[in-house]
Amino acid sequence: MRKISPLLVLCLIIFSSAPSLAGNSNYGAIPVPQLLARSGSSAGHWIQLFNGENLAGWTAKVKGYRAGENFGNTFRVEAGLLTVSYDHYTDFQQRFGHLFYDTPYSHYILSLDYRFTGKQLTDGPGWAYENSGAMIHSQSALSMGLDQDFPISVEVQFLGGSREAKRPTANVCTPGTHIEMKGVLTTDHCIESHSKTYSGNQWVHIDIVVLGDQFIEHRVNGQRVMHYARPQVGGGVVSGFLNAEKQDGRALNTGYISLQSESHPIQFRKVELLNLTGCGDPSADNYRNYLARHDAAVCE
Repeated sequence: MRKISPLLVLCLIIFSSAPSLAGNSNYGAIPVPQLLARSGSSAGHWIQLFNGENLAGWTAKVKGYRAGENFGNTFRVEAGLLTVSYDHYTDFQQRFGHLFYDTPYSHYILSLDYRFTGKQLTDGPGWAYENSGAMIHSQSALSMGLDQDFPISVEVQFLGGSREAKRPTANVCTPGTHIEMKGVLTTDHCIESHSKTYSGNQWVHIDIVVLGDQFIEHRVNGQRVMHYARPQVGGGVVSGFLNAEKQDGRALNTGYISLQSESHPIQFRKVELLNLTGCGDPSADNYRNYLARHDAAVCE
């Protein structure tokens, strides 16, 4: 549990105090004085998606297996860490996996720490070396096809840098989706962030600010490294999906969160979320002054 940092509140101000900017292509122009005036406390309101003990609230989906079947015990808890491991595999065989949190969200900050460990499976794709990610605005585990490789979603891609001089992390990739960068729709599958390279098995801290389909920002160790908007269904780089799930052009303004399994072991020591949808009525007992989206139905 912790207070929301001023750097993260920066993104919320553009939405909550200046709605007219939501459709503006200049998403990064946020006045600092507004930030300081509206930076409320969020202490005690962070949701621990990973409880440090088990995978309660999560559902595994591995290509070729039904949702809920955690093939090879791929996703597990070891020494209090959420661990993606392949020690029960003989080979990878393109068995891409995802661990889904069971509750969808639309406006939130997702905060996590990750580190790569061990060695990649020998038949894992070359691009998957020290490669994982968090999928946001995703379809559910239950809606995926049996042999679907990746969920239709937006991926915040995590990369290690052991093999290359420059390999930024917290990039964006788009399996079955497109996004807008600076107000222009881009069909590029992966776009690099401005982060530095993180090599070895060091812990890396990631914050992802998600405001529906209006604004998404990636931060690495407290520094903003990229932002974009208007995620929508479209494009390729996803296979085995059910046709009803891929309605090209449909805006992605809410969805599920999942963590990837792509053949290289990885661990997470924290996965927590601050829900930015809630009661924005100052007269209510459960009023929150840091929200990006008011929901009158939850006011008490």
